[in-house]
Amino acid sequence: MKIAVIDGQGGGIGKALVERIKKTIPQALIIALGTNAVATGIMLKAGADKGATGDNAIIWNSNRVDIIIGAFGIIAGGSMMGELSDQVAAAVSHSDARKILIPLDKCGMEIAGVDRTASIQKLIELAVEMI
Repeated sequence: MKIAVIDGQGGGIGKALVERIKKTIPQALIIALGTNAVATGIMLKAGADKGATGDNAIIWNSNRVDIIIGAFGIIAGGSMMGELSDQVAAAVSHSDARKILIPLDKCGMEIAGVDRTASIQKLIELAVEMI
């Protein structure tokens, strides 16, 4: 199973996801896809098997994995303080891969019915359980 973990900015959520997936599903091949080199590096240090950075890397890999996981903003152009381009959001959205999105309200979008009091750690645990 190939899993793409997409993150940007400081890579903290991606790091937590990689660590949790490696612990729970050690046989999974994890590809760290960062919107910047810092995020990619943090995810690689956390145990990702491969890593690549930037729009083209994310777009190219989006249809070459079984699962894409990351914050809700990975399907919203302009999220992550503008790091996530419209092209990346479209590639992730249009990918045939299963998408598991963590509902963070930092990109100006909220999802009705989501427990807004859940910690990021709890949301990460729930996301990895879905895999």
